[in-house]
Order: sequence, then structure tokens, then C-alpha cells
Amino acid sequence: MAYDEFIADRIRRVFKEQNVDFFTKNMFGGLVFMVDNKMCCGIHFDKKKNTDLLMARIGEKSTEEALKRDGCHPMDFTGRPMKGYVFVTPDGFDLDDDLEYYLTLAIAFNPFAPASKKRKR
Repeated sequence: MAYDEFIADRIRRVFKEQNVDFFTKNMFGGLVFMVDNKMCCGIHFDKKKNTDLLMARIGEKSTEEALKRDGCHPMDFTGRPMKGYVFVTPDGFDLDDDLEYYLTLAIAFNPFAPASKKRKR
């Protein structure tokens, strides 16, 4: 199953309201929102839980506080959490204010996020 397009539209709306220049990329079995050619946030369909998760790259400093919120968990694909990234279950971003909270953190962290190294082909 693919990601929920309604969630993608909600993210696009917030980015447009905050005048964020972005593009999207299909990745991780979902959709990733790229800002300054860096992964900012995205939607990941979790096959085990059968639900969409919001993925946000918010940085290590913001992660500790964010993890105190309902539905927020360390981002973990392989059994080892990725530092500075969180997954949020739908109950954690159901309200627009909650979604905006995570997206605002991700947008604020983006200028400080290191860019991925380009692979040689």
C-alpha cells in the first residue's frame, strides 16, 4: 500500500504557508519532502503496523523534547534508531497544530542538517 495522499497534501499546505521551497521524492516506500536538497520530513507506510508514519528530521537537540509528545518515537528502520529523526504515529499528528509542530522543527533544523554525500556512479 502507498502512503496517504491526504497527509502529503497537509504537509504541502504547511510548507507553502511557511514559504518553504521544497520538492518531493519517492523514497523508503513513501514520500520524502526535500528542502535545500536535504531530507526534511516525509511519510512512511509501516507494513508491520499497517499505518502511515510521519518522519521528521528535527535534530538531536529537539528530539528529546519531541519524544515526550504522544505518538512520537525514535526513527528506527533497522533496529538502531537514527539520531535526530523521529517517527510520529497518526494520533500524534492528527491535529493541524501537532503536524505543524513537527514540520516547524524539521524546517528550523534543515539549514543545520548535513547534506548526504553524493554517490559516485
